[in-house]
Amino acid sequence: MTSFTPRQALLLSLAAALTTIVMKTGAWWLTGSVGYLSDALESVVNLAGAGFALWMVSYARQPADDEHQYGHGKAEYFSAAFEGGLIFIAALIILLTAGERLLNPQPVGALGLGTLLSVGASLINFFVARVLLEVGRAHRSLALEADARHLMADVWTTAGVVCGVGLAFATGWSWLDPLVAGAVALNILREGWELMRRSVDGLMDRALSDAEVAAIERTLNEASPPGCFHGKLTTRAAGAVHFAHVELCVPGDWTVADAHDVAHTLERAVEERTGVRLAVHLEPISPTAAAAATDRT
Repeated sequence: MTSFTPRQALLLSLAAALTTIVMKTGAWWLTGSVGYLSDALESVVNLAGAGFALWMVSYARQPADDEHQYGHGKAEYFSAAFEGGLIFIAALIILLTAGERLLNPQPVGALGLGTLLSVGASLINFFVARVLLEVGRAHRSLALEADARHLMADVWTTAGVVCGVGLAFATGWSWLDPLVAGAVALNILREGWELMRRSVDGLMDRALSDAEVAAIERTLNEASPPGCFHGKLTTRAAGAVHFAHVELCVPGDWTVADAHDVAHTLERAVEERTGVRLAVHLEPISPTAAAAATDRT
């Protein structure tokens, strides 16, 4: 699955969203179930979210320019926030529709073909979500991961809708149908909140994970020559691009050329091993401190 590029994965998501909209709308039309209607509306959100994500991912991967010298990686966070906002709107529409149907219950029609269409659409979403999640993790793309998690939530939503509508049909309790639709709305509200929280978190320059920081420090320790040691390490993520800044302490009697060569070697080693773009700030230390550092290693 990782053979997909982020763009290809999102094009697959767009195709899946169009297909599932048709299938879930057909399920609603055949059954008259407001639960199936809520499921169809969420697929419309999937379509809009995947389209915006495709735009933002394409923009985020443009090379750095004079106006954006650190690249455009943070554009992906806008995608996650946009999708989260769409989820909120869809959830409110579902709650209003479910509330009206709860006050004015209507019997659910025959479930046969409609339920098969809904289940088939859910299986499509499950497959596409797995692709998006794997590609998103491989390319460190929040936009793809957000789309994947939304689709996976959609899979569980459909499962709940099918069970609820089935119970309403079997028992004759028509109020179960809008009740399930309301539960669906609350569930996707939670998903929308999580997406928006992660997008804001990213825009605030969140530090890299403990595992990534440990990998950077391990590389610095292994690649630093005798007499050198690193001080404070700071990190941040900007979409798929991760940055780190470290203070490297070198003997004060080194030439500028020697210190530069070591800094360049460390920057290259960290990027090759971890994919993180490292910037090194050099600090001179006394020969005694350098000798002590050599003894510790």
